Amino acid sequence: MLLLGEVRAPLGVRVPLPFPLRLAFVVSWLNQYGGAERVLEAAHALFPDAPVYTSMYDPAVMPRAYRTWDIRVSFMNRLPFVYRRHQLFLPFYRYAFESFDLSGYDVILSITSAFAHGVKKPQGARHICYCLTPARFLWQYDEYVQNEAVNGIARRLLPGLVSSLRAWDKRAAMQVDEFIAISHEVQKRIAGCYGRDACLIYPPVDVSSFHIAPPQDVGDYFLIISRLIPYKRIDLAIEAFNRTGLPLLIAGDGRDRARLEALAKPNVKFLGRVSDAERLDLMARCKAFVFPGVEDFGITPLEANAAGRPVVAFGGGGALDTIVEGMNGMLFHSPTADALAECLHRFDADAFDAEQIRRHAEKFDTRVFQSALRARIFDA
Repeated sequence: MLLLGEVRAPLGVRVPLPFPLRLAFVVSWLNQYGGAERVLEAAHALFPDAPVYTSMYDPAVMPRAYRTWDIRVSFMNRLPFVYRRHQLFLPFYRYAFESFDLSGYDVILSITSAFAHGVKKPQGARHICYCLTPARFLWQYDEYVQNEAVNGIARRLLPGLVSSLRAWDKRAAMQVDEFIAISHEVQKRIAGCYGRDACLIYPPVDVSSFHIAPPQDVGDYFLIISRLIPYKRIDLAIEAFNRTGLPLLIAGDGRDRARLEALAKPNVKFLGRVSDAERLDLMARCKAFVFPGVEDFGITPLEANAAGRPVVAFGGGGALDTIVEGMNGMLFHSPTADALAECLHRFDADAFDAEQIRRHAEKFDTRVFQSALRARIFDA
């Protein structure tokens, strides 16, 4: 917890700090693994002794390395079925984060898409919020309930609860000293939802883990690697590939899998969860990576770029920060299967240079993120 004038860099090199610092991380939850957790890992590598406060933590679904961390959970971690049905406990989150005693810390670094910025800041501390997005279910409610197919009693009860939580969320944002956004899209949302300015630090991409495959080893398949949940718009991609007949591999799992499998024709294959080694190989050998949804940023397209492969992405959200048309990918600009199918018909993998694509990904490397984050933390 107490960092006595040093941090531990990713390769084990100790770097002197400007002064001793007591820092605590606060994150929304640790019951699923995705882009937010990769951000936390890169930040935690800078401050490996700092505790991580969170609403809940399920070690069974998180990387084994987390078991060596100082992870401190709220009362929510004891609630029945909370890991799998966490949406049912929506009213409890604000109280979970307000319950943490963060006395004695100099810096609170929240990495959050919901609630974690609502911790009570101790006197004299500085709260920096690395905002993945203002909570979608609060600030993009209509779109959220449509994508999640929320119906019945929940549809009738949610508006009142969401209105109350939205007011709390904005009050909590006023207590944050500094916001950092992950993309220009999120920067605009922070301004619109909270009336706050935010600087921009892109999330980390572990470029060194990926390799460029020899041209003869690149396959003819397109690739999606994603959690299978509604807002990812995997259904849009399946419909487009159903029409074109092109081969599509989908790696990942989630509550939307059964519905998506029912939509797919034989040219679309589901791989389920894949190992890290399989993931790296799939990335390196795909014809192109497909990114059909509107994301706050989107790390996986840049991971495909790190492997030298181009991306076919919807031209909105974080993709506008990372995809340069004709250089490292192609964009389709209407969120429809027709628009994606037309883009796929125009796509020519031979028009892209793998080495140039990888150089682009290196601009988003983990070390770039860590350097920028460290500079903000010590920019008192």
